[in-house]
Amino acid sequence: MLDYKFIVENKSAVSGNIADRFMKADVEEVEKLYYKRTELTTHLQSLQQKRNTNAGAMKGKLAQEERNILIEEGKKLKEEIASAESELAIIEKELLYEARKIPNMAHPDAPVGKEDKDNLEVKRVGKIPEFDFNPADHVKLGQDLDIIDFDNGTKVSGTKFYYLKNEGVFLELGLIRYALDILQKKGFTPFITPDIAREEILEGIGFNPRGEESNVYTLESEDAQLKQRQCLVGTAEITLGGYYSDTILQRDKLPLRLAGLSHCFRREAGAAGQFSKGLYRVHQFTKLEMFVFCLPEESGQIHEELRSIEEGIFEGLNIPFRVVDTCTGDLGAPAYRKWDLEAWMPGRNNGEWGEVTSTSNCTDYQARRLNVRFKDTDGKNKFVHMLNGTAIAVSRAIIAILENFQQADGTVRLPKALVPYCGFDMINRKQNV
Repeated sequence: MLDYKFIVENKSAVSGNIADRFMKADVEEVEKLYYKRTELTTHLQSLQQKRNTNAGAMKGKLAQEERNILIEEGKKLKEEIASAESELAIIEKELLYEARKIPNMAHPDAPVGKEDKDNLEVKRVGKIPEFDFNPADHVKLGQDLDIIDFDNGTKVSGTKFYYLKNEGVFLELGLIRYALDILQKKGFTPFITPDIAREEILEGIGFNPRGEESNVYTLESEDAQLKQRQCLVGTAEITLGGYYSDTILQRDKLPLRLAGLSHCFRREAGAAGQFSKGLYRVHQFTKLEMFVFCLPEESGQIHEELRSIEEGIFEGLNIPFRVVDTCTGDLGAPAYRKWDLEAWMPGRNNGEWGEVTSTSNCTDYQARRLNVRFKDTDGKNKFVHMLNGTAIAVSRAIIAILENFQQADGTVRLPKALVPYCGFDMINRKQNV
């Protein structure tokens, strides 16, 4: 249930928020459709009342002529009601379509801007490594160590696909288990989620499954039972967020903390440039995602907790990173506020920051669309707040590890925290490479 009333009553603020986010949505059209819906609803209720009155009159003792008049009036009312219901359904569909284009309100402290330079750096953690040699990027390191194969990935699946090989396989699995152990200790329930979701779940979460700008792979086939188009998920945020759709949660069970492992599929349409090469922007990767359902008054604090967990994961890997308060133009429609963690990547122009995780507080934006509520102490059902955060996006974590822990002889030393999970502390060059 979208909050149409809030949009209409706060038209100026909503329009300003859309402009700050550099998005396209028509508040005037939403207002027009909202009042049209109200008018049609009132008209329909009036017709229904007349129908009920007519039906009540038919129960009395009547002369045949009077009964015939009521019968004709009843037929006319039935047609008018059907017509009004049809018109109302069309208006409600148009209203929903237009209102769904409107993004969540941004946090008042979120920096206004559109580009990376507009993000506000709030802290740096760790020491940037100094090399007495020219550091290689992860593409060269992965190929020289025979742990990443881009060429055969392209041959078999197309551009922006890859194979992990040899130690690269154990590095991915080690990163997943390392992060899972941390999340389990923090009270998260672990999931392995489906890689496919129904289109209505994506729309509820705030993803656009269609159009040239969509980052979503839409499947050609339909769910025969549900008659719903399906999509490959770009993140377990989608499947975890949809887990409790159309559910009323128990207040005393909140917050619910979920951790979802999934493959992620993204079209990456338009992604180009040197910072998109290799593993940084790919069509398929593995990610461990955090997701929380909570009371509205808890979401600000829990957002900080998710950020703290992400920081702890990368501090434990001894990878230098910075935290940025994401600007309004890069928040994404559902997010009220978003923190990004950017790791130091020496292979970029002798060193650049690259995003490795993010965490967003989406307040009740997704809950309204997915109808996730809780019964409050006053007995009323209210919408929960929903938050998400990346624990590990494996492909980008691998970039940071290879580039920060590379040695002069071309080998790569593993962070100490990963050694128990991988079973080795060094990735050596292969003899046949």
